[in-house]
Amino acid sequence: MNSTKTNLSCTDFQAQLSDLISSGATIANDPHLMTCENCRALLRDLETIAEAARQLFPIEEPPDDLWQQIETAIGHEKTASQGH
Repeated sequence: MNSTKTNLSCTDFQAQLSDLISSGATIANDPHLMTCENCRALLRDLETIAEAARQLFPIEEPPDDLWQQIETAIGHEKTASQGH
């Protein structure tokens, strides 16, 4: 099975790259990357872009009472629409 991965063309490997990344697997030791500088460079570029995006849009935790606020707002809208 490893020989199949080693023999992947860059096009085939890059077509699978999104799935490999989203799987959470460590792909740095993938057989294709071990032999292909172009795909290693592509992966480095993608990692750089992903890190820059994380810094632009940091993950913020929603307030603890967010669902309560949403339910309250919906309740107010229902009450207002029923009053007309």
